[in-house]
Amino acid sequence: MGRVTTRVPRTRFDADSGTRTPRPDTVVVEEPLEIRLGDSSVATTMRTPGDDFDLALGHLLTEGLISQADDVAGMMHCTDVDESGSPTYNVVDVALRAGILPRRPVRERAETMTSACGVCGSRTIEDVTTQSPYAVADDPLSVSPAVVVTLPAALREHQGAFDRTGGAHAAALTGPDGIPRLVREDIGRHNAVDKVIGAAAREALLPFRESVLVVSARASFEIVQKALVAGIPAVVAVGAPSSLAVQLATTAGLTLVAFTRPPTFSVYSRPDRIA
Repeated sequence: MGRVTTRVPRTRFDADSGTRTPRPDTVVVEEPLEIRLGDSSVATTMRTPGDDFDLALGHLLTEGLISQADDVAGMMHCTDVDESGSPTYNVVDVALRAGILPRRPVRERAETMTSACGVCGSRTIEDVTTQSPYAVADDPLSVSPAVVVTLPAALREHQGAFDRTGGAHAAALTGPDGIPRLVREDIGRHNAVDKVIGAAAREALLPFRESVLVVSARASFEIVQKALVAGIPAVVAVGAPSSLAVQLATTAGLTLVAFTRPPTFSVYSRPDRIA
């Protein structure tokens, strides 16, 4: 149901020697995925095919449309086809259990989400800020600095698509021991987060207490938001944080770690959890 990578032609230039070398290259696949909930289109996002049901489930959870994975009765790929008549598997239909309604109206978006953006096109910041049903500020999570600095490397060991293409983000859920329980990759960093949260939600009920969300990219607002809605008390990012991410993490009591590059890292909120 879709390839994670594909081969494309390329020509490599060397400015010093003046040579050019044609050779194939492996790149990460980017295709649209539409998520439908009943008769409503929830989102169309650019993603890397694979783990589509995890992505759909995680998106519904982190958007605050459902409370638990058990709210979903079933998911299926629609029988949409491309110009050649082959199935694309680029639409996922989600059916809720009898008696379950979305927790809030589907967010109105002005445009299709890209692989670089989790909240692009939303009308206002207020529309984006979904109230988390979980008080992550009360979570007893404690992680040692020695564990925090190992998290990027632990995530990197599971980034097979990145090894082949250099173009995929990754997200992982770990406990205080720093051992990844689940890892997912995608061309979009927010999709990788939705995939790993959706996969975890199949195995356990939210909130994900005493857990850490590790991301290969920067700590943006939507990454922190998704962690909060899933009840995750800490986010560790390899890259930089944004101002809104810091503000949201501080207000909610989430531990936000960024610039995690051994042997150092920076904590922007709730440093007391770094034991």
